[in-house]
Amino acid sequence: MKINALDELNFNNRFVRELPADLEIKNECRQVLKACYSSVLPTPVRQPKTVAVAKEVADLLDLDESIFESEDFAQVFAGNRLAKGMEAYATCYGGHQFGEWAGQLGDGRAINLGEVVNHKKQYWTLQLKGAGKTPYSRRSDGLAVLRSSVREFICSEAMHHLGVPTTRALSLVLTGEHVLRDMFYDGNPQHEQGAIVCRVAPSFTRFGHFQIFAARNDFDLLKQFVDFTIRTDFPELGEPSTAVYLDWFTEVCKRTAEMIVHWQRVGFVHGVMNTDNMSILGLTIDYGPYGWLENFDLNWTPNTTDAQMGRYRFGRQPRIAGWNLAQLANAIIPLIKQIKPLQVILDEHYTQNFQNLWSTMMADKLGFTEVQDEDDALFSDLIELLQAVETDMTIFFRQLTKVDMSQPNFDISPLENAYYSTEQVDEIYKKSRFEWLKRYQQRLQASQISEIDRCQRMNATNPIYVPRNYLLQLAIDAAEQGDFSEIHNLLAVFRSPYDERMDLQKYAAKRPDWAKERAGCSMLSCSS
Repeated sequence: MKINALDELNFNNRFVRELPADLEIKNECRQVLKACYSSVLPTPVRQPKTVAVAKEVADLLDLDESIFESEDFAQVFAGNRLAKGMEAYATCYGGHQFGEWAGQLGDGRAINLGEVVNHKKQYWTLQLKGAGKTPYSRRSDGLAVLRSSVREFICSEAMHHLGVPTTRALSLVLTGEHVLRDMFYDGNPQHEQGAIVCRVAPSFTRFGHFQIFAARNDFDLLKQFVDFTIRTDFPELGEPSTAVYLDWFTEVCKRTAEMIVHWQRVGFVHGVMNTDNMSILGLTIDYGPYGWLENFDLNWTPNTTDAQMGRYRFGRQPRIAGWNLAQLANAIIPLIKQIKPLQVILDEHYTQNFQNLWSTMMADKLGFTEVQDEDDALFSDLIELLQAVETDMTIFFRQLTKVDMSQPNFDISPLENAYYSTEQVDEIYKKSRFEWLKRYQQRLQASQISEIDRCQRMNATNPIYVPRNYLLQLAIDAAEQGDFSEIHNLLAVFRSPYDERMDLQKYAAKRPDWAKERAGCSMLSCSS
């Protein structure tokens, strides 16, 4: 049964019902102690307008499509009205930012509306990003601009269809107001159009939610929050106990490893892997200055803030996720009373598990049916080959299926489209590439993998359409001029990112020259 009015949504707000609230009701920035959240209303906006809705996310909430065009939909998801059952709040958490403890952070730009229970008895938390100031906003205004909101809205849904664990996005709403932002942090702020995204996830709990209580030696509240998290988000583990805490940490390690492997598979670079941006459910969360590998580069980061240090560069994401998990382990030591079991779990269920998952992923990318001992060298040599010249990662793997490896003298020409500079593809590189392809061919022949099976497996693992940085910028450029058609076009394209369509070729094209250095295409800031 579809819901035709937002007041008919079924809310069961466990978070605010079962966890302690901030006793101070003033919406002013401050340290919030002995509380998991603060009640806070979104800031009203002047002229809300819905410009895009993800119908698949609406289905999760049992919403009928007829409601999308209503004025009430825009009012509610711009924060001007709370529907029946909504209880707005922002949560308290801390975190390590760029490796340094930052103290209290919290939902400075996000306001939760409550937890919807759908007809399948699934819980979905609704959260507005960019809906105004909260007690955790620090020096910020809690607002968001159109460019960053478009990026988050499209990428959230694209990641889901790519098979990457992620939070979702229900709606993109313009506020009718302008927000002052210094995009380049160069002292030249500009007024930009304001916008709000409604994010949706089973939970938005982060590593930092546990870190803040441990840092404050508030171990009673730490235990209460861990117990709540296990009962609501991990009920299959059973009632909380020391053994269950360890099982819970094991599950978090497993889910995080799976998420990072998917990031590496599709070429996604998060850009800000602070511990407060790590989901306890192993979901990709907080789409800030993220980017997509176009030319394969282990050292690339899209974040201008991280340009010198490169802490969160593509090739370092697996290591950083392990470091972040270690910080979570440190936070829950007071509940476990010993370090060794947590270290064993981290080693086995993140580090070793990640390596196993990564090898399986690479095997899938190359069309193998299983991983063999000698494959590690084949995989690592391929990474070196991709890194050696400017190679479009997405195009390379898709074009590799068009090289008929069943032929003794295979034609390499389909791969030529994957390179950004033909001058870089010199004789030395060609020799290395040919030698690698011969080893690849021998591996396929030894395992008796047919060309049909190889290509089917590869095309199910390697997408043809990804949210390339320049494609999103084109959609933003159009949206800022009042044309939202490209947002809808991209949503449609990314619903089937593995299925090649001749009429969508422009969405599979490699980065044009004009986008190589343009802001929004090559590098981004945390400004939103």
